[in-house]
Amino acid sequence: MSRLPPPPLENLRRHLRARKNRAGARDSFLRETFTLPRGEARLKAREWFERYPKAAYWTEVESWRVLPGDEVEFTMRRLPSAD
Repeated sequence: MSRLPPPPLENLRRHLRARKNRAGARDSFLRETFTLPRGEARLKAREWFERYPKAAYWTEVESWRVLPGDEVEFTMRRLPSAD
């Protein structure tokens, strides 16, 4: 019984790259990630909400996690303009 070689993965790679590019094109949010001590992180988030009000820019904390040393890594997300 003969064994077939594994299928080439280039088509899969091409498909995944195209899908990633399409997904990025649909999302018009601007994101910025910060790593700050807890108190400074709160101030930075408040600054974003004051500068880009949630009602106009859909501003939000997209994700966050607490790191060792009481630092917080978080990503802020907003629309580029308030149309």
